[in-house]
Amino acid sequence: MLPLLITGKSGRMGQAVLQAATTEPAVAIAATHDAGEDLAAAIANAAAVIDFSVHSFTTQLLAAALAHGTHLVIGTTGHTDAERAAILEASSQIPIVYASNFSIGVNTLFWLTRQAARILGQDRFDIEVVEMHHRHKIDAPSGTARTLLEILNAATGTAYSTDVVHGRVGNIGPRPPREIGMHTLRGGDVVGDHTVIFAADGERVELTHQASSRLTFAVGAIRAALWLTPKSSGLYDMQDVLGLKCK
Repeated sequence: MLPLLITGKSGRMGQAVLQAATTEPAVAIAATHDAGEDLAAAIANAAAVIDFSVHSFTTQLLAAALAHGTHLVIGTTGHTDAERAAILEASSQIPIVYASNFSIGVNTLFWLTRQAARILGQDRFDIEVVEMHHRHKIDAPSGTARTLLEILNAATGTAYSTDVVHGRVGNIGPRPPREIGMHTLRGGDVVGDHTVIFAADGERVELTHQASSRLTFAVGAIRAALWLTPKSSGLYDMQDVLGLKCK
């Protein structure tokens, strides 16, 4: 049985992970943690950590995990470049699954988006991404949308910094041929909706995933923690966990 530390226990995702862990016989809740509590004491009892908290906590969590050799599953989004670099550096010593989304359905969307972008390209098809989340989400676009954009950039030879436009307003003129539109919606209690649109003259392809429960992410995170158990070090994502890489 895998002893887990669940951080951000009072948050929406922390509560979902706690709920999912109680129904998974292969894991046990060894400890929980919230801001202001003793992280060193909590992590000492765990073999793996599932973290859905805030990006500013990641550096502290990495230090504690390195000190104890603890495996990490990081689902927090909104990291700075420096925080991402710290995650990569830590993964040379401990195994880490770092993913923007732990849903099996969303990771299928990632795979389908990669294939569609390779097949359709940008010669005929214009590409747009739309995401919607609840009113309390603090980062935009969502981590999942950022991953979709990274997939699209890699498949089309475009760049996030120069070819992605966030919404449009005013007399902007015709759409540039290599542009990828990113549109962020916020409102209500939406758990997470993501759509990738490929639009050409005479036809349109839309790939959509809608999440109705946070439990789907929590179950995936626990699956990732169990998958990490035999690993010694390395940086992985949910595509590795599900065996979808390079397919």
